Amino acid sequence: MENLSVEEDIKRAVKNNKENIKSSARQSPDLQQNSCFGDECLGVLNQRKQAKMKWIHDPSQSNLDSLNNVRYDARRHFRNKRIKSEI
Repeated sequence: MENLSVEEDIKRAVKNNKENIKSSARQSPDLQQNSCFGDECLGVLNQRKQAKMKWIHDPSQSNLDSLNNVRYDARRHFRNKRIKSEI
C-alpha cells in the first residue's frame, strides 16, 4: 500500500509540474505565437511537406529537385517574414 501512495504522489507531482510549465509558457511574451505566422505560412509548410512525401514515395531525381526548390522557397519566405517582423 505504501508504494501505491508514493506512485500516486509522484504522478500528481509530475502532472502539477507539466501544468506549471504550460502556464508559464502561455504567459511568457517570448514564447507566444508570432502574429505574422498565418495561413500563408501554413501553406508554405504544407507545400514543403507534400514535396517531401512525394520524394519519399518516389525517390527520383526530379522529385529531389522539386523538393530542393520548395525548401529553398520556404527558407526565403520565412527569412523575409522574419526580416519584415523585425522592422
